[in-house]
Amino acid sequence: MRRSVFSEEHEDYRKTIRSFLESEVLPHYQEWYDAGQVPRELYTKLGDLGVFGIEVPEEHGGAGIHSFKFSAILTEEATRAGIHLGGSGVHVELCLPYLLKLGTEEQLKRWMPGFVSGEEMWAIAMTEPGTGSDLAGMRTSAVRDGDHYVLNGAKTFITGGVLANRVIVCARTSPPLEDNRRFGISLFCVDTSSEGWAVGRKLDKIGLRVSDTAELSFTDVRVPAEDLLGEENEGFSYLGQNLPQERLGIAYHAYAQAAAAIRFTKAYVEDRKVFGTTVASFQNTKFELAACQTEVDAAEAVCDRALEAHDAGELSAVDAASAKLFCTEVAGRVIDRCLQLHGGYGYMNEYPIARLYADTRVTRIYGGTSEVMKTIIAKSMGL
Repeated sequence: MRRSVFSEEHEDYRKTIRSFLESEVLPHYQEWYDAGQVPRELYTKLGDLGVFGIEVPEEHGGAGIHSFKFSAILTEEATRAGIHLGGSGVHVELCLPYLLKLGTEEQLKRWMPGFVSGEEMWAIAMTEPGTGSDLAGMRTSAVRDGDHYVLNGAKTFITGGVLANRVIVCARTSPPLEDNRRFGISLFCVDTSSEGWAVGRKLDKIGLRVSDTAELSFTDVRVPAEDLLGEENEGFSYLGQNLPQERLGIAYHAYAQAAAAIRFTKAYVEDRKVFGTTVASFQNTKFELAACQTEVDAAEAVCDRALEAHDAGELSAVDAASAKLFCTEVAGRVIDRCLQLHGGYGYMNEYPIARLYADTRVTRIYGGTSEVMKTIIAKSMGL
């Protein structure tokens, strides 16, 4: 079926992104994969391309286009090429909405030029060792001291945390209330060059190898009061407001991974010969890929419908949870079946299917586990 979600303008953008990836990323990607992170200059090149400024208001150096469709296209094209663009997704999909919604005019004037150019990359630090999805249980603290806050604590699983120049850190500024343990959390935009800021281990993941994921620690880090984002003690409510977009982004990534798996597998089975004929000629291969394509078609429809709803301001938390749950589970099944059609070669990292297999697993964990998504959906059903 013909997709109607993207216009001619979007398809022109797709061509630009595809050309950029083919010339600036693919020739170097194996080197980046081996190193475990993208080079810092990739981000400034993406900034020059205009990727980071699409949703930034014109008065702050962006294009002022309020749409998630361009991010969806970037996801589709990067995944189609079998690559990952490091912390760029967190920079523009997770951090930017907080800045645009909560930032003061003075803050945006300070931060947006570097944000749009890619010269100042952002990350967000929520999760702590031992708390996992229980954000209300965080122990990182920020104590007011004159015109500064003093930040102490630790975070883990921070995507983009190694190369980030500034990080939105969630910290407790007040103890929880007896009837509201979510109260007392605030958001701070912290300069990573601050004294007492430390990047610990770059975590060794089974997938997403070029996405630098770090442990962070803060020892008496002095944060200027003007770098508080939004109102003090109201941070938890802010975190919930961006979850639908975050989960839509994960759903799109998972769908794109499944679509890429079919693309890579079709090419492989048409080329690979067994018993004197191509693997594609066997009925089992045809049946398996046909079943996979059917699932991907359904995931595409779910994503596109959710994307239209999001751009119209109508994507609910339940809708996003449903899209994430469905698409990530589809990706898991499809990529597993596609790897099987590669035989032993599918287990080798030199083949894109192996990397997709490892990369997609985390989509059922981050942004809220599949179990959390089911809980949200069940609650909406009155269960």
